[in-house]
Amino acid sequence: MPIYAYTGLTSQGRTVAGVIDADSPKTARMSLRRTGIFPTAVHEEQAKRSTTSSRTSDGTSYGFDRVSARDLALLTRQFATLIKAGLPLIECIGTLIDQVEQVRLKRVLTHVRQQIREGRSLADALAVHPRVFSGIFVNMVRAGEESSTLEAVLARLADYSESQARLLRTVQSALTYPVIMIVVSFAILVFLLTYVVPQVTRIFTETGRPLPLATRILLGCSSFFANYWWSMLLAVAVGGLIAARFIHTHKGQEWYDRLLLRLPWAGKLVQRLNVARFARTLSTLLASGVPILTALGIVTHLLSNSLLRRAVEDVRASVQEGGSLAAPLRRSGLFPALLTQMVAVGERSGELEGMLARAADVYDEEVTVALSRLTSLLEPLTILLMGGIILFIVLAILLPIFDLNQLVH
Repeated sequence: MPIYAYTGLTSQGRTVAGVIDADSPKTARMSLRRTGIFPTAVHEEQAKRSTTSSRTSDGTSYGFDRVSARDLALLTRQFATLIKAGLPLIECIGTLIDQVEQVRLKRVLTHVRQQIREGRSLADALAVHPRVFSGIFVNMVRAGEESSTLEAVLARLADYSESQARLLRTVQSALTYPVIMIVVSFAILVFLLTYVVPQVTRIFTETGRPLPLATRILLGCSSFFANYWWSMLLAVAVGGLIAARFIHTHKGQEWYDRLLLRLPWAGKLVQRLNVARFARTLSTLLASGVPILTALGIVTHLLSNSLLRRAVEDVRASVQEGGSLAAPLRRSGLFPALLTQMVAVGERSGELEGMLARAADVYDEEVTVALSRLTSLLEPLTILLMGGIILFIVLAILLPIFDLNQLVH
């Protein structure tokens, strides 16, 4: 069934826009009028082909972008509430389409409803849009449909999506201010060296007197920035391109990930972030009835570090051969001892999902505390660094002035 985008007016005169599925434009207009919307424009949505679009199994592309973790968490929570209320699946999705304000998500849900009407399962309909609904989402929904526990699975998915969105907001809020301070400070420094310093120090060079070492260093830096800024930008761009290409190779990615884990402070943070995601995702998948081998395969693709991904692949191979989960995690040496011990206890007691969830809570808290410490450390360090540079510039300018004053007296 075609999808139509529309704009129209409500009975109160408010302008609205959205999408609707109908057999024809005429049917779409009639359906809108029945809902109290008087359409001013109705046109069929055209499929778009792009590298960022969602594609169906037959190659059709709908041009949908990613949806934020926050919007997906809210959608999942509303979906779980509607299912719990006992509404039919099609009616639930229709209600979600009416409630969602984001046009892209409306289009996705409209296509999902169309797929279900054509006889697909909910999981298969969601899988058509991998850039919106991840493998975790689809597999958990599939397990919920097969075990008739879709309501409980959606509630777990909402909890999981909210926890991931909360962790993402924590990371973003912790790093945004220090990054802005560093960028602004660097811009101010470049402005001082390329424009202000040459204007102020020109008078000193015209006197012909020998200048202090600090002033000569400042003039040298200023001259270099003023005359060779383009070469610096070119060097940074070329170096960044070469580094990016190297990191995208298998050997380069492995080298970079190993280096990242060995960094004194950042390495521990990267490890904790990946471990928290591993534990939280695996716990959520297992609690929703997803087989452990499938769950480990999904978790592998969520880890950002290639060394940790390889370790989880080894764990999956061990489990496939009948081994335990904790032993290969411990042998890898990449996972904290607390996690491996909690996994071992969970396997012995049959409470693996619960122990993984507790471990995820622990590491989420560690990440939050570490980011808070990073923020509190970066701010004064940035201020001290900029203060030191500005002090050097001021002294380099004042020293020749003192020499001139002594000469006059």
